[in-house]
Amino acid sequence: MTSERQPGKSPTRRVWLLWALVPAVLTGALAPSQAFDGAAGPALVVNAGTGLAISGFDPVAYFTDKAAKMGRAELELSLAGAVWRFRNEGNRAAFAEHPEVYMPQFGGYDPVAIARGASVPGHPLFWSVTGERLYLFYSAEARAAFLADPGRIVDSATRKWPTVARTASP
Repeated sequence: MTSERQPGKSPTRRVWLLWALVPAVLTGALAPSQAFDGAAGPALVVNAGTGLAISGFDPVAYFTDKAAKMGRAELELSLAGAVWRFRNEGNRAAFAEHPEVYMPQFGGYDPVAIARGASVPGHPLFWSVTGERLYLFYSAEARAAFLADPGRIVDSATRKWPTVARTASP
């Protein structure tokens, strides 16, 4: 467990990383990545009981292992109002350096549902890395619909995301 989650411990450099990202978010330097849309508000899927993003799965493993792999409790990082878990130090370091690359797009909500105007949390076992970005889906059917025409769905979801994000809840 990292020091951020241990009572009485002072924040580590990861907290400073978040503060370093704040000016970039405010100036739009990180736009148009939908991953950070949830960084400042409720539009990031986080387990309310544990604080974990993507149910504790390692976001980097989707890219490196091409598989959904569970992270380890001893390899955590707090960012964007969530606790992220990783399989190894290298994955944690990669995420800390480029969270905008590895965080699920649309805060982990299903882009197919967003394209229809709804917020439905994605499931970490239904996923795709498309256009070098991670997308999570509610079901295998939603994933198949996305893969049939990812460009159209991402375009539609991107247009509707600001409105959907305001009412999204995990």
